[in-house]
Amino acid sequence: MTIDKVDQTVVTETPTPDAGQQTVRTARSTTTLPGPGASEMTRRVIMLVFGLIQIVIAARFVLLLLDAREANGIVSAILNISQVFVAPFEGILKTDNLHSAGSIFDITAIVAFVGWTILELIVLWAVNIFRRKPA
Repeated sequence: MTIDKVDQTVVTETPTPDAGQQTVRTARSTTTLPGPGASEMTRRVIMLVFGLIQIVIAARFVLLLLDAREANGIVSAILNISQVFVAPFEGILKTDNLHSAGSIFDITAIVAFVGWTILELIVLWAVNIFRRKPA
């Protein structure tokens, strides 16, 4: 919910010799727009983008672990797309993957998953700095 406009009116009546009491009246109206604000939408878009990246990396890890047939179009597409996101993390560890009977335990994919998650948290933290708290 986004607060679009806040109107506040304060009327103070000073005491009179006849009444002997002071009257204070405050009127406040708030106009809100339905739906999330700009910072919330930014946060949601960031989480969507990083979530899609994490899903592709996780799918890569599972497909390589299950020794999926790389000649299949879907498997090939997932491996090619995920390579873009895994490539910056290659060579961080001494061993990139472990082989056993055709199955590949892709350590680089795990490192990439953790790296992209940390990057997501940093970006969300930076976006939350500019987020207004509701009154």
